[in-house]
Amino acid sequence: MARYTDPVCRICRREGLKLFLKGSRCFSKKCAFERRSTPPGMNTQRRRKVSEYGIQLREKQKVRRSYSVLEKQFRNYFEKADQRTGMTGENLLRLLEMRLDNVVFRMGFARSRAEARQLVTHGHFSVNGRPTNIPSFSAKVGDRIEVRESRRGRLIFQVAVETMKAAQIPAWVSVDPSKLSGSVLAEPLREQMPLEFNEQLVVEYYSR
Repeated sequence: MARYTDPVCRICRREGLKLFLKGSRCFSKKCAFERRSTPPGMNTQRRRKVSEYGIQLREKQKVRRSYSVLEKQFRNYFEKADQRTGMTGENLLRLLEMRLDNVVFRMGFARSRAEARQLVTHGHFSVNGRPTNIPSFSAKVGDRIEVRESRRGRLIFQVAVETMKAAQIPAWVSVDPSKLSGSVLAEPLREQMPLEFNEQLVVEYYSR
């Protein structure tokens, strides 16, 4: 399974926005973006005029990297979104939000999407009672996602019980910290998805 293995802090610096790819570290003084927000590489202080294409490209990269999706897979998500009724940009974000690794992250089981992806890959979760280890699995309304009974005693989930109680859980999912489980109540609305993304620029990028 292909994945990005280079330093993720470089991604935030390149996109000029904190994408919270390293969980709690992003809120501490160790955050690389806080210490040095300039893009990586040489001659980054020089101002350059960014073309319309460049703006669209950066927005596409920002969304793609935030959800840790590779280029071909992201393009496939866009094509699926384009085939759905409604606004293509919103459909794209909705498809990304409904990925199993993102749902696990939204429910508070993990501190970042990268950690959620690892937990799913290691087979810690089941969907509707069936063990599932595919991060890109598309959750549906009514799906019940829970930590498998044989994994609930692990330290990471004992800590998650406490953090889930204080976490801001979006309204489109529900969680039961005592049972380490949650359910998808509805597909997220646009205001319930990341507001820092301009999905229309992504649509314009692929519509060239």
